[in-house]
Amino acid sequence: MSESVYKIIELVGTSTDSWEAAAKAAVSRAAKSLRDLRVAEISELDMQIEDGNILAYRAKVRVSFKYEDN
Repeated sequence: MSESVYKIIELVGTSTDSWEAAAKAAVSRAAKSLRDLRVAEISELDMQIEDGNILAYRAKVRVSFKYEDN
């Protein structure tokens, strides 16, 4: 088997509905500009709050993709 190298980036997805929707938003957006996504790991969940109300759910997601040589 040949050797492979993967790059990991960190994204923050947001949603007014849920943490799951926020994570999906991050991965979906990454898939539009990156090829060969491999693994997504949720590293942190938080919420944006104003006046005691939840405005948005936020998911910090680490996404890996295969690094290609030119």
